[in-house]
Amino acid sequence: MGFEQTTSSVSAPAIIEIPEELYRKAAYREGTEGIIAEVEVKELSLNDLSLPENPLIVVLEAVEKPGNLGAILRSADAAGADAVIVCDPLTDLYNPNLIRASIGAIFTVPTVAASSEEVIPWLKAKGIRILTAQLQDSELYYHTDMTCGTAIVMGTESTGLSGKWREAADAHIRIPMLGRLDSLNVSVSAAILLFEAVRQRKS
Repeated sequence: MGFEQTTSSVSAPAIIEIPEELYRKAAYREGTEGIIAEVEVKELSLNDLSLPENPLIVVLEAVEKPGNLGAILRSADAAGADAVIVCDPLTDLYNPNLIRASIGAIFTVPTVAASSEEVIPWLKAKGIRILTAQLQDSELYYHTDMTCGTAIVMGTESTGLSGKWREAADAHIRIPMLGRLDSLNVSVSAAILLFEAVRQRKS
């Protein structure tokens, strides 16, 4: 079993072999591949984001489940989103379950944690249109222009978005619910909305 240790001051990673018993104690969960890496977390701020013209951004307000965040990051990577911003996070962005659920997308999609009070004026200043996913007072998502700079904003499955985001929105959008239930998993909803933006931008 190996333990890989890297630091910013070392040009090549140091690889340390450890006994299997020690590895089992150090590993976060069973069924791993026999490698543990110690890495330095690179925390980004809003000012670190380098955005193209008409960026596509996912904003998540207080989404708490690491699995959902990881799945959204996978979709963001697949859709070529320019950033994911987690507002008022309730879980560590480098939670092991989030990293596993993202299949490493936490490292491929620029991801920032910030407060809603910081993010709303930042988006407005950059001319990025805020689209909030909500059932109330909303239009179908495929009737909404996503070809301009767009931030798709989603909240928790239990309470949805807070009033501050609803008020800041340039448009409210919804996914049609044709069955008996009135909600989708937030990661599924994010994927649908992201790929609608892709469809519009490619057509």
